[in-house]
Amino acid sequence: MSISTFLASALEKRHQLLTQAKASNTDCYRVFHGTVEGINGLNIDRYGEAWLIQSFHQALSDDELQEISDSLTQVEELPVIYNDRSDKNSRVMNKLDVINDDFANQAQVMHENGIKFTSKLRHEGQDPLLFLDMRVGREFVQANSHNKTVLNLFSYTCGIGTAAAVGGATRVMNIDFSSFALAAGKTNAELNQVSDVCEFIQSDAFPALRQLAGLKVAGRRNQKLPKYPKLPATQFDLVFLDPPRFAKSPFGIVDLINDYQSLFKPALLTTKAGGTIVCCNNVAKVDREAWFDALVRCVEKQGRTVSSHSWLDCHADFPSFDGNHPLKIVALTVD
Repeated sequence: MSISTFLASALEKRHQLLTQAKASNTDCYRVFHGTVEGINGLNIDRYGEAWLIQSFHQALSDDELQEISDSLTQVEELPVIYNDRSDKNSRVMNKLDVINDDFANQAQVMHENGIKFTSKLRHEGQDPLLFLDMRVGREFVQANSHNKTVLNLFSYTCGIGTAAAVGGATRVMNIDFSSFALAAGKTNAELNQVSDVCEFIQSDAFPALRQLAGLKVAGRRNQKLPKYPKLPATQFDLVFLDPPRFAKSPFGIVDLINDYQSLFKPALLTTKAGGTIVCCNNVAKVDREAWFDALVRCVEKQGRTVSSHSWLDCHADFPSFDGNHPLKIVALTVD
């Protein structure tokens, strides 16, 4: 089958989603998820006023790129940006013409359910400053933040925090180690006129989280600890925990396969009784039910209970082979 045939099939499956997106003022979504839809390593997204093609395993030929571009412009005539990330470090390998290069490296504005987000089609990361598969998480937070305080851990560009603020949160604390990501988060808050309720804390998650939980800040194997912002013990109505798969720092190790609990336990302590903690795990090999059972056990070991829970499943633009998406998101109400 040709690339255009695969893409046509993917677009047909998304007909209802794209219709809903237009009605809800959403112009950022995935139109081709290659791993599942026929071409491994090829993703095609709409980000605001542009189509973005990214190949992670093999570079596209000029003919293949033209074939995809022709199909996309039949849907809507927008600039088409191609990022060849097939090198082992996933950095962009290809050059663009002057006009497209200028466009791809400038900040753009896209919309999701009417919320404005800053976007940049080319930068050091692999996404233009917003993970599209987390749309369901942003929707949940927006719908469940009115008159609530929200803690957004590993906030990246603060998409979750922005959605919470737009949803009527009274206080949103975004915590991330990256000044670049937090700068984009501040822009998102400004675009939506919610800067007054948003805080941006540049910090390693471990010391920030342990302080908020009222715990002592410690390091790995007595390593000398770098400076970190001082925070008072605080509990929140809604806590959002979306850590990376694996990361090391002097303060601890993030390991979603073997030790999710090292983050979940202090995050739970920052969650008020009757509050909600939303947990994310993006590792495909982690079994959904086993992970959920481990979370419940952690809650019970702290003498608390899970009074209700809801799974937040990714939208139709991110299909999976068996209906179990690698990104698992569960919202726990804890007493």
